[in-house]
Amino acid sequence: MGDSVGDTSRQHARRGRWRQRLWWALWAPLVLLGLWLGAWQWERAGEKRDYLAALEAAPHLEAPREVPPDGSRLTLSGEYLPELTLFLDNRVVEGRHGVAPLTPLRTDDGRLWLVQRGFLASGAGRETPAVETPAGRVTLAGRWQSAGRGTPLFGPNREGRRLQRLELSAWNETFAHEGWLHLEQGPGLLTPWWSPSVMPPSRHVGYAVQWWGLALAALIMMLIGGRRLARDARRSSPRDTTTKP
Repeated sequence: MGDSVGDTSRQHARRGRWRQRLWWALWAPLVLLGLWLGAWQWERAGEKRDYLAALEAAPHLEAPREVPPDGSRLTLSGEYLPELTLFLDNRVVEGRHGVAPLTPLRTDDGRLWLVQRGFLASGAGRETPAVETPAGRVTLAGRWQSAGRGTPLFGPNREGRRLQRLELSAWNETFAHEGWLHLEQGPGLLTPWWSPSVMPPSRHVGYAVQWWGLALAALIMMLIGGRRLARDARRSSPRDTTTKP
């Protein structure tokens, strides 16, 4: 009889220990994930602050020969090449669907620059948009963006004269530098839609605090539940069931 009771107690104890291990295995990764995501968002906030500071300190350049720093303010003089205009698809501004005309500019020194001219409402149709392009010599000013890794593509980038992603390889031309000018002043300017930074640093800080808060809540739950399971395991642990003669 005593052996049977002891075996039952040992089985309860083993189940209790397994429940404890499973509990820790479920909650510990959630705590670590929350801590990691919070740290990542905090780091992103620092990167955004550095980026915005670099934009403020970016130089004003005129048709530079060297590669301009990302975010530089450039002044270019030359002539648009309207026959080479392509359209960046799927732009939405104030609820309107449209495109961003991308027109190369031949500067006075013969080099080619890509100019992103702003937003052009075109509706949801797939016909080729029509955009007026100033003729003759023009002087433009805007913000330089270096070419980088674009958004993922699911299919070909170019469909007719529409592009899913802004990249220089869509043109069979040699450009002055790897990047493009987001037009801010000058002939051919349309409604601006692009901004250098989409999410401010404060938003990243807020997300970091949220993730750390969730990690703290998960840690509290893990500790409270772990203590209860440990208490139950102690209650179910085998006791001395030896019968005195």
